[in-house]
Amino acid sequence: MVNKYITASILAVVVSGPLRSQTMVTVPRLVVNITIDQLRTDYIEAFMPYYGENGFKKLFKQGVVCHNAQYTFAPVDRASSIASIMTGTIPSNNGITGFSWLDKSYLIPVKCVDDNRYEGVFTDEHTSPQNITTTTINDELKISTGGDAVVYSIALDRDAAVIGGGHAADGALWLNKSNNCWCSSSYYFKKIPDWLKSYNLIYGPGFTEDNINSNITNIALECVSSTKMGEDNTPDMLTLTYTARVPEQGSRKGSQQLQNTYLQLDREMEKLISKIESKVGRSGVLFVITGTGYQDDGETEYDKYRIPTGTFYINRTANLLNMYLSAIYGQDQYVESCFFNQIFLNINKIEQRRISMDDILDRAQSFIIQNAGVRNVFTRKDLLLSSGENNSKLHNWYNPNRCGDLIVEVFPGWKMLNEDNHQQYLSKESFVPFPLVFYGAHATAENVTVPVTIDRIAPTIAKVIRIRAPNACGAAPVYFRQ
Repeated sequence: MVNKYITASILAVVVSGPLRSQTMVTVPRLVVNITIDQLRTDYIEAFMPYYGENGFKKLFKQGVVCHNAQYTFAPVDRASSIASIMTGTIPSNNGITGFSWLDKSYLIPVKCVDDNRYEGVFTDEHTSPQNITTTTINDELKISTGGDAVVYSIALDRDAAVIGGGHAADGALWLNKSNNCWCSSSYYFKKIPDWLKSYNLIYGPGFTEDNINSNITNIALECVSSTKMGEDNTPDMLTLTYTARVPEQGSRKGSQQLQNTYLQLDREMEKLISKIESKVGRSGVLFVITGTGYQDDGETEYDKYRIPTGTFYINRTANLLNMYLSAIYGQDQYVESCFFNQIFLNINKIEQRRISMDDILDRAQSFIIQNAGVRNVFTRKDLLLSSGENNSKLHNWYNPNRCGDLIVEVFPGWKMLNEDNHQQYLSKESFVPFPLVFYGAHATAENVTVPVTIDRIAPTIAKVIRIRAPNACGAAPVYFRQ
């Protein structure tokens, strides 16, 4: 314990620079970094009259509230958004382009946290964070404290828990819905903690789909207590992912579910904040709350309401493209596979035939863009060499090790369908408003209306606890009064 106090003291002096006499703000002993999947500001505000005084109302009245939070890349999903929050950078740098991608070596889909080297703990899933190619804010905290900081990540889903934990976390926990146990990976645990065993035995049978967020709060509080987070002067980190997803939006039942979801989230925020504040004090903890910046609305029957729509069959287009290229360059297999809206070319075959890659990409682009429903086609050359206004967010997302050689965009309202593997999605570009809130740690209430990008969360946490930002983070921290 003495070593932890010494480490924290040295850290505060070395990293923060010269001390300001009598005005230096103490470093919080605990950071609680909360992401709420599919959270929307307009929904928070719609139900504000029904909240208690110590949940969302408290956060919005007493916190630093950035009303216009934004991601700098697209597309966004749960995995890529949490990776950006934790690394302070974009998918083209951190490697997490989405929940899954196509393994180029074997042409099979892989999930972003799959790793056969590590056995599951209370689960059959083999898991690690090794696909994150940069450090996270949690990693930097571990490095800066010589491993003394306690770092945990908890989420309903495996990808959120593992990406939220990073490489150096003490543990990442997610729910195994088949047995109602909180589970993990041997990457984190050589020996299962006694507190986790006990929690599963006592509370596992009580899990239902209606109390997902309540379960996250309860195990988070148990984790804080059992691992003694916030009990010494070394900053600790707890990363949580809640959910605001509503399965049946657009119906009367869905409207009631939406209200229930946000009222429950409000209660969980109140419980979590009050319990942790009573343990470490408001000045001893920094809460960071934000959303994932997208919304999964499920199927929308546009044709039922006579709204322009259509279906673009990417597998058929890939086959036709191969026939077209064969007619030009000679019969062969130039197109290897497709994955969602990406087409993968057979690079080895193209090189063996000594065909110009630029030439074949240009011809493929010209061929695909003539198809009905196609709004734009980007080649890997476009996305690697250019960050122009029209494709800047896609450029920030594109990672050549994870993504295809051609990216096809269809018009909003059109469905993209792959009949071979049944992948499909509906193209939408609806704006999803979501907030970014900093509360606690002497932060003075403030409303920020200018846009704030989400990659600024990691450097802001780093600034508050006086450590380095992640190694690929070039964003500036959010400055607020303390």
